[in-house]
Amino acid sequence: MNAREKFLSTMGFEPAARAPKWEFAYWGATLKRWYAEGLPECEYPVLPTRIETVSSSVYTTAFTYNWRKSRTLFELTFGERQRQIALPDGIAVWGGALYWPSQGFPLDTDVARFFGLDKSTALVHVEQLFYPRFEPQVLCEDDKFVDYVDIDGVTRRFQKHEGVIPTAMEWPIRDWDSWLSLKNERLRLDNISARLPPQWPDLVRVYRDRDYPLALGGYPLGFFGLPAHLMGYMHLFYAYYDQPDLIKDMLQHFTNLWIAVWEEVLAYVDVDVVHIFEDMSASKGSMVSPAIFQEFMAPYYRQITDFARGRGIRIILVDTDGNCEMLIPLLLQAGVTGLYPMEVSAGMDVVAARKKYPMLQMMGGIPKHDIALGRTRIDEFLADVAFLLRQGGYIPFADHAVPPDVPWEYFRYYRTRLNDLIDCAGAD
Repeated sequence: MNAREKFLSTMGFEPAARAPKWEFAYWGATLKRWYAEGLPECEYPVLPTRIETVSSSVYTTAFTYNWRKSRTLFELTFGERQRQIALPDGIAVWGGALYWPSQGFPLDTDVARFFGLDKSTALVHVEQLFYPRFEPQVLCEDDKFVDYVDIDGVTRRFQKHEGVIPTAMEWPIRDWDSWLSLKNERLRLDNISARLPPQWPDLVRVYRDRDYPLALGGYPLGFFGLPAHLMGYMHLFYAYYDQPDLIKDMLQHFTNLWIAVWEEVLAYVDVDVVHIFEDMSASKGSMVSPAIFQEFMAPYYRQITDFARGRGIRIILVDTDGNCEMLIPLLLQAGVTGLYPMEVSAGMDVVAARKKYPMLQMMGGIPKHDIALGRTRIDEFLADVAFLLRQGGYIPFADHAVPPDVPWEYFRYYRTRLNDLIDCAGAD
């Protein structure tokens, strides 16, 4: 079975389905350690360099900043799509478990080749947020930092040497006036087809012949995640109480926009999954109350999930880190079918979740930090994974980017054992 068939059969709870072999991500420092400890270096991760959509390229300007300074406009516009650049320690390298391209992150090849991991989900190449995008603009820089306006209108500070995700400092939505300006200039509903790229006919032919899952949505599209992304967390939390009509107008318009864009895409090609980005939980629980969820999120979730089901999309996954236990029944009631990365490191009990919600689709659920504790601990947590695989609807991988304190020896043991468990579960 190919990656798409594995994904659909697993999420469909089909008997004897064999889950895709995926990992979430690895930090740049992690991969550099593994190369030094024995991972064969065949295809060093390459950074996307061409800015394409907000979802695929939101941090590309920062991650490739030093390289871009020496490029001409012609090279930036028409040149290579990706380039090998020494990985900063703080950059994430996607392991295939989510969707790609996304956020300017590179995609791993060498770990996937070594363990025979499956192809990644592909994110449909279409602009789902601002059209036109903001033009990147450098505001100031010194030896350590560069402050700039990104393609989503957010002003960020990037640490050049550490290479971590840039820190937001100012946001494009501040009040009704700034929102209405964005809405009228960059979020119009009368130019939807222009959001498709020039190479769309070629992409449609590729998508129709695919052997991997195809997704809509993705970062930063969500009903908490996107307002937080465009307003800042503190401003959003105040706005729930001080400007509720503003938040509702934003969410209804984004919902209308996404449905219109997705309708355009689905006129040409079918899609397997919708990913909704939220990150609305922390280590101690949800950042939003049930009342806030029901008032500000549930109505828009239902519009999206009803639309997706009506177009034959049966898998609607929410990405939220931290402890999201309280959110599970609310999300299920709103039509969501699954969650990831089920962060055990934040207190999530994946076995308990499966027993309480037998048809909840789950991905992740392996404590990333515990891989560094050695073979005995790895065997302990993989015992739970074996149980979950037998229940169906579960794709196991580390519950976020694997940290650099995990040695290659232990990761190799963990991933080999996990592959064996997946193969055995699929053979039952």
